[in-house]
Amino acid sequence: MAATETVLRVPLGSLSQSCYLASFFVNSTPNLSFKPVSRTKRGLRCTNSHEFTRVSNSGVRGGGSFHRPDCALKGKKLVCKCQKHDVEETLRSTLLPPSDGLASDLKSDLDEKPLPVNGSVSSNGNVQSAGTKSVEDEAWDLLRQSIVFYCGSPIGTIAANDPNSTSVLNYDQVFIRDFIPSGIAFLLKGEYDIVRNFILYTLQLQSWEKTMDCHSPGQGLMPASFKVKTVPLDGDDSMTEEVLDPDFGEAAIGRVAPVDSGLWWIILLRAYGKCTGDLSVQERVDVQTGIKMILKLCLADGFDMFPTLLVTDGSCMIDRRMGIHGHPLEIQALFYSALVCAREMLTPEDGSDDLIRALNNRLVALNFHIREYYWLDLKKINEIYRYQTEEYSYDAVNKFNIYPDQIPSWLVDFMPNRGGYLIGNLQPAHMDFRFFSLGNLWSIVGSLASNEQSHAILDFIEAKWAELVADMPFKICYPAMEGEEWRIITGSDPKNTPWSYHNGGAWPTLLWQLTVASIKMGRPEIAEKAVELAERRIALDKWPEYYDTKRARFIGKQARLYQTWSIAGYLVAKLLLANPAAAKFLTSEEDSDLTNAFSCMISANPRRTRGPKKTQQPFIV
Repeated sequence: MAATETVLRVPLGSLSQSCYLASFFVNSTPNLSFKPVSRTKRGLRCTNSHEFTRVSNSGVRGGGSFHRPDCALKGKKLVCKCQKHDVEETLRSTLLPPSDGLASDLKSDLDEKPLPVNGSVSSNGNVQSAGTKSVEDEAWDLLRQSIVFYCGSPIGTIAANDPNSTSVLNYDQVFIRDFIPSGIAFLLKGEYDIVRNFILYTLQLQSWEKTMDCHSPGQGLMPASFKVKTVPLDGDDSMTEEVLDPDFGEAAIGRVAPVDSGLWWIILLRAYGKCTGDLSVQERVDVQTGIKMILKLCLADGFDMFPTLLVTDGSCMIDRRMGIHGHPLEIQALFYSALVCAREMLTPEDGSDDLIRALNNRLVALNFHIREYYWLDLKKINEIYRYQTEEYSYDAVNKFNIYPDQIPSWLVDFMPNRGGYLIGNLQPAHMDFRFFSLGNLWSIVGSLASNEQSHAILDFIEAKWAELVADMPFKICYPAMEGEEWRIITGSDPKNTPWSYHNGGAWPTLLWQLTVASIKMGRPEIAEKAVELAERRIALDKWPEYYDTKRARFIGKQARLYQTWSIAGYLVAKLLLANPAAAKFLTSEEDSDLTNAFSCMISANPRRTRGPKKTQQPFIV
């Protein structure tokens, strides 16, 4: 039978009073039946009633509408998927209602031709943009084609939308960290609903049961990703329903829990409120509870003597074995930023005083620890070079017993006279001297680094532009591990070979963090230079996930094309450079109270803190 196109209008109940549109192709006039949303062990189930408005093939809404709250589909398979991954399927990706700024553009596009499925596909399977479209226009088209729908509502973007890929793995899922630049791009464009839906649906997944080998992690853990699945309806194989299926690390490569997911979620929640002016979302009881659950998990007492978060390898953007276990800078920068954002959003109520007190204490200690012990410049290297070791005293200079011979030979000539950066990791008798981009850039954004240190980091990036940027921004870390070091630390990982992937690869998505940091410090020309460089080839290269070689000259050997956060990172950078004032809803300014407390810690005698510890009431969430 000929395909009939309909628009599905889905009421969201408690999530929103507004409706969203998603268009579907079905083989015949559909009769749908959905049950109300119900909680299960593994995810959310779609149960909303659906109102249909018939749409003509030209994409213009036709006359008449009809409502079918309880129509059953007999003898037919219900195709009600929120995101299309196979070009042979007939699902169309019509998006949420655009903002005023986009309405005219989208209307003209619809009048000219219907929206393509996963892009216009040529005979060789390549996605092609319109002939005269700019790089930015193409990026917006690709970003919108990556949107995932759940019961007709946009709730995120898939990791990659490469039509030529024969192995999907988990790139067809919505990752928390990957969606952040997509969400920010939509916020900057005035399209708020997808971000609101993402925040609230992932919040519901937070409390799902998560178990691996009979062990369950803390209740506040957010999933690494989730996928919209269409499954047979319970008790009736002739009908289907949509289910959100989260992954908390049980299915991930290496089975590592995503420590950064909850931290990014808090940062995006605060950005949503700042950008939209709608504080009702963050003030909801369930959202406040979600924030507190994440904080409780992060602030829990443990054996560690340091205020930094102790994590395993692969628990953040670098999600494979790369020798970052311990206290990696990326996690500490996101942790600090999330604490600042949470303190700003928490509503005063009975029982929260202890939590806020613990939060403030951790902020002060973490601020001091990172600025004092992670900072590295030429002066600091010389200090480490002259360290005495095996110091047993409360006022030791070499507190972590770092051996001077740990200073790598590459660092001596690599460090410029002007500038510096925060090292990648610090543990007893170990300093990771590698430069990690995300951790340093977000330390600037969240004011974990001081104003002086922030400028020094940007000075360092400018001085080492040929190494950190080269032909494509931006190196995820520098330098790469090679030879025996690579074999031992990565376990001979064939994906993290030298100057590839996480081991010194260049990731275009880091453009947006570089842009926010540069704008905050009043130096947008750094970001402008990087964006101009990326524009020369990123679209021609089909938006790769990452680039290989020292100068980032090759597309990554296992890089996915049409990688969503490469697309979104570029768009956020362009939008912020066009409107630098918008960067303020992502940044945090240095708190004067924290600065004063930091100064007191520097001048304090460590012996004053010794002795019997006063009894403290534990904070209760």
